[in-house]
Amino acid sequence: MTLASDQDKAPGTLSHTAKQMLSLQEAVFAAWMQRVRTEVQQANTLAEPILVNTPLTLYDNLVQAISDQHSRDGVGVAVTTVGAEHGGERARLTNYDIAAVIAEYQHFRWTIFDVLKQNDVAITEDQIRIINEAIDTTIRDAVTAFSLAQSIFRERFVAAVAHDLRTPLGAISLTSELIRVSTEPRHMHELAGQTLSHVARMDGMLKDLLDAVAFQNGARLSLRLAEFDIWDVIHEACAPNLVGSRPVHREGSSVRGWWDRDSMKRAVENLIGNAVKYGDANRPITIRSVAAHQRMILTVHNEGDPIPPDQIESVFQVFQRTKLAKEGNKRGWGLGLPYVRSVAESHGGSIGVDSGDDRGTTFTIDIPIDSRPFQAAPVLSEKLD
Repeated sequence: MTLASDQDKAPGTLSHTAKQMLSLQEAVFAAWMQRVRTEVQQANTLAEPILVNTPLTLYDNLVQAISDQHSRDGVGVAVTTVGAEHGGERARLTNYDIAAVIAEYQHFRWTIFDVLKQNDVAITEDQIRIINEAIDTTIRDAVTAFSLAQSIFRERFVAAVAHDLRTPLGAISLTSELIRVSTEPRHMHELAGQTLSHVARMDGMLKDLLDAVAFQNGARLSLRLAEFDIWDVIHEACAPNLVGSRPVHREGSSVRGWWDRDSMKRAVENLIGNAVKYGDANRPITIRSVAAHQRMILTVHNEGDPIPPDQIESVFQVFQRTKLAKEGNKRGWGLGLPYVRSVAESHGGSIGVDSGDDRGTTFTIDIPIDSRPFQAAPVLSEKLD
């Protein structure tokens, strides 16, 4: 099993040293958790699912990066949102300050080198440089995201909302006028159906908007937690009306947990819809769920044009659609992925993305298997009081 953000499962691409490092993952995390709880006061009482967070993914990305045969290098480690998601989650769910965020990454670095040395794993100067550069970049991204999450969210979206609402409103106005002048019952019935369809479209858009903006302004999504199997939700989300003729591969295992079923289903549907819209129409979509360290990790992968590195974080911001989406004339409100982020974060987790020419695009929902203990965690508005 790999927890790398691109979900590369080809062991042949890993060097001998990388395989040794991968085999020591559990030892590294055991030593790191003990070390960081001792040295970082704010980490002392954190539950394990929150403490390990995205470093699980970072570690496997580092394993890939030190392998000459693998497509990921030190730069490839940086072209993910791992650091940013870690910093954002620390801001939302802990009483960390910036110094604590930096310190835990420093301990992570030292622990990796200590455990490798203790187990006689020899690494080259170049591999040490790759690991150091990748962790330094991740620290920078985490600190930036942490700082942004500490400020009150301001999003200039009124103009975008007005612009996007004009299309369905115009259609409703037209069909209503045709109904008013029509004398043919069958034609009126068809026009009424079109009107209701546009109304439903607007209602769904406004619901996503209210949920996303409320969360970005510090409010928590209202969740109704219940125990269920994420495998059932994935099955429902792969309905033919959503994926069309695209082949969908489901991998991993059944994972039962305590989450909000409706919001998780909407989140998975949004990710699948995103893969259908922007992925290569001739390549399958792969959905995978696994359990690790009391967390559920769900990934949706598609092949196709990658998200440019300078736009990778903007996909989670309300109305900040990528240049590729705009140039491709893809329909969308720019709310789907921000909503997925709000769902993941309201469950005490995070959403990340890994994208590249040679590995496609993978979105990852990473949340505690039991989200009940984290519903009392302070949201942004409470932390700023």
